Order: sequence, then C-alpha cells, then structure tokens
Amino acid sequence: MNGEIYVSTDVEADGPIPGPHSMLSFASAAYTEDKQLISTFSANLELLEGAAPHPVQEAWWKTQPDAWAACRKELRQPAEALIAYVEWVEALPGKPVFVAMPAGFDFTFMFWYMMRFAGRCPFSWSALDIKTLAFAMTGLPYRKCIKPRLPKHWFDDLPHTHVALDDAIEQGALFCNMLAELCAQRPDAALNADDGDGSGRNVAD
Repeated sequence: MNGEIYVSTDVEADGPIPGPHSMLSFASAAYTEDKQLISTFSANLELLEGAAPHPVQEAWWKTQPDAWAACRKELRQPAEALIAYVEWVEALPGKPVFVAMPAGFDFTFMFWYMMRFAGRCPFSWSALDIKTLAFAMTGLPYRKCIKPRLPKHWFDDLPHTHVALDDAIEQGALFCNMLAELCAQRPDAALNADDGDGSGRNVAD
C-alpha cells in the first residue's frame, strides 16, 4: 500500500486557540481510500503550564459531563504523546493526509502541538477540510455546509459523542463516503497520481 492515507482527526480543547488554552484530547483514525480503518491513535493530555480555559468553552464542557470525564482520565504529558503520535503517522503505510471538519480548528491545535512538542509535522502545512469539500460537491453556500444540511447517505450509523476517538472515526467514515461519491462522478481522476513533492506546497513556487 503506497497511496494516500486519510488521517481523520478530532480535537477537544478548552479554548479557541492553543497556547493560552489547552488541547484536552485528540484522536486520529487512519482510513484508506476504500474506507478501511487501518489504525487509530488517541491521547488525553495534561494542561499546558500557564494556560487557562476560555469562559465559553468552560461553560460548554459543563453541559458534557460524560465527554469531560472521558478526556480527563489517563492523562499523558504533551511531549510524550505528540512524539508518539508523529511516529505513528510516519509509520502509516502511505502518504498521510490530515482530514478534519473544520480543519481550521483541529489543524491549528495539532500543528501547534506537533511543532512545539515533536519539532515536526508529518502533514507538512496541509489539511483537507471536509466542509470545503462539501461546499464543492453540494453547491450549498459555504456557511450552510453543516452536517444537518449534508446528504444523509454520506453518514454511517456511528456515534458523535465529543469523545475524540468516536468523533474521528465517525468523521473519517463521512469523508470516505464523500470521496467514493466524488470518484464515481469523476472516474478518470487519479487520486494517487505521483505529482508534486508531497509537501503540500506548490513546487513551482
């Protein structure tokens, strides 16, 4: 196997940005193009030194006692967890593609934590946003590309619990279903064509 591996990732945090606030937990579910779940990684993290929860997220977490309890057990130091995570991504049997919804939130936290604690990001600078893909596929206005407005057949019967691993698996299945439909619409598209340098940057720049 040497094609792309789609690393569906979910972050649970106590604020909108990393640094002033902490990533509480994260999880990734690694899928092949044909929706085989080949591996998962999850970790609950100790809080950043000097960080504090944002009042909005702090109030929201009080409405989610089960998810809060799940993300506050078996805590790991960020450095240990992120180094192990980067090594896990690098060992996947294909080129890793970070996938999230919205990627702007999850990738912001993951990139910051990976660079801060592991010193590198195996996804380079790139993240695939499911919301943007839905915008391209549905013709809906971008801000209306929310899960309740998306085609029902894109969703498998999987839980969305705000527990990072549950949500990463559910989100990954959603992406793979969208990808299958996209490939069916464009059968001549070569998803795994060996173009570019794999960095996520335009080699012509």
